[in-house]
Amino acid sequence: MTSTNAQSRAPLYWLALGSFAVGTESFMIAAILPDIAADLSVSEQAAGQLVSVFALTYAISSPVLTALTGAVSRRLLLIATMIAFVAANVVAAAAGSYGGLMAARVLLAIAAGLFVPNANALAGVLVPPSERGRALSIVTSGLSLAIVFGVPLGAIVGDTLGWRMTFGGVAALSVVAAAGLLVGLPQAIGASAPVVGLGARWQALRTPAVRRPLAVTTLWAMGPFTVYPYLASYLQRVTGLEGAAVGFALFAWGLSAFIGLAVGGRLTDRLGGARIVALTLPLIVLALASLSLTAELLPPALALLPAFAGIIAWGFGAWAFYPGQQARLIGIVGPQHAPIILSVNASFHYFGFSVGAALGSLVLSIGSVRELGWVGALCVALACLLEFAPARERRLANAPAE
Repeated sequence: MTSTNAQSRAPLYWLALGSFAVGTESFMIAAILPDIAADLSVSEQAAGQLVSVFALTYAISSPVLTALTGAVSRRLLLIATMIAFVAANVVAAAAGSYGGLMAARVLLAIAAGLFVPNANALAGVLVPPSERGRALSIVTSGLSLAIVFGVPLGAIVGDTLGWRMTFGGVAALSVVAAAGLLVGLPQAIGASAPVVGLGARWQALRTPAVRRPLAVTTLWAMGPFTVYPYLASYLQRVTGLEGAAVGFALFAWGLSAFIGLAVGGRLTDRLGGARIVALTLPLIVLALASLSLTAELLPPALALLPAFAGIIAWGFGAWAFYPGQQARLIGIVGPQHAPIILSVNASFHYFGFSVGAALGSLVLSIGSVRELGWVGALCVALACLLEFAPARERRLANAPAE
């Protein structure tokens, strides 16, 4: 790689660091949710609404605010957004009540929902078209690496220093990212970056062929996020694992998710997006169901390895699905509309995260963590029904009349 190429790619790594901070904050709450509930004197299901509200705010605010800020300098917007992300983490760390922490999570979601799509849009115009895929993968790697390393690190920090320090740590990381963006992004950078308006996003939803896949995205997101916010509680009650040891489980989940993304991307190129979606959805159903089956049948002394196996299969399948789904949607609308449909798909999957977290809270209010896997599996099973229904309809239509 030449010195010029290295220099032109340098801003991508600052964008990736910002994505790493956003991803760490977004997913780490699963490790510290029981501590938050205990410290703020609320139930775990109430604490789980911190996840649901974050995801719902992200899903609604991201497309609206991204469109409304289209005329703002990309450099200024990204720096300001990361500074706002720092401030919101400080508010979260200092929150003395459940309401204060909820308000902080809303602010964090707004900042995250502005940063991530604009960072991806900027990455797409910083390099020649022939290098666009690599540029996007560099920025996206910040989110995937956060799943692998940031989340379990947050679990360890939360266990040793308290849950507030996890938000403090993300705030410090975000300060570094903001400083890097300030120094590393040239003044005129991204002047030609396209911004997708609300009208274009609405038009994408009016395309009949994308409605069923977007519903599949929503159900795919609902299933795992019925379980994920309460994973620490599940491990504690089903396997006896608690404290920093939960970080190892989250590391296993994150590493399998990272591998799933990589393998899913490669197999999508070879087999096609629709095939990958069809292969991964049933795997997710089995993985989530196995968590409840383990909880029902095995004592804690024997449940650890089966629970880890289910978590690893879930992480791999859920994230291997994602590149296949993205490729399938691009194939439906065409490459020229890829930014629009991927943006819409992101809103749908965050909406699914929100509904899933709320559904998990409802399950805990009337049952226990043992039932979370069954309910999550049911959501993804419904996604399977939607996914496989067209093929069944075609077979019935082509069957010879008796």
